[in-house]
Amino acid sequence: MADKRLSDKMEKALNAQMTREAFQAQVYLAYASWAEVNGYPGISDFLYKHSVEERQHMFKFLKYINNRGGETKIEALDAPSVAPKDMRDCLQGAFDHELSNSKSIYDLVDMAHEEKDWATFNFLQWFVKEQIEEETLISDLLDRYTLAANKKNEADLYTLDRDTASAMQEATVPREESL
Repeated sequence: MADKRLSDKMEKALNAQMTREAFQAQVYLAYASWAEVNGYPGISDFLYKHSVEERQHMFKFLKYINNRGGETKIEALDAPSVAPKDMRDCLQGAFDHELSNSKSIYDLVDMAHEEKDWATFNFLQWFVKEQIEEETLISDLLDRYTLAANKKNEADLYTLDRDTASAMQEATVPREESL
């Protein structure tokens, strides 16, 4: 591309976020595999799909950087942390990762605003909305698991797992709902 329309600082930060999205995909992949081998095929399917979605987010950053005349830097990924000890740990870990990712997105939005990089600011708005959705989705799943687990009824956990297999990968966020 003939001319670069990103500051060096922004290009570096977007590359870091691209790597973070790839890492998120690996975390979901690890959690999905853990759920599968521990007898939660529905949760596993949900998490495998989420891994693919995170990888798509990585590609959005890659294409944006390249299309703005920057250059993507593909880096090695850290291994996901130790396998979850139980389903609560798995879902809480996913939620914590989403919160951390949201903070990273918000930092990028702040940087774009400070630099008056309105194209990047606009590009990042999709991710702001996506993170609201992701946090809501995982938080709701964690809440449903907590309700089922507190009843200490295996049938409730089975139902949660079964229903999660067909659960949407998107959540309705309050600002999109109409009365």
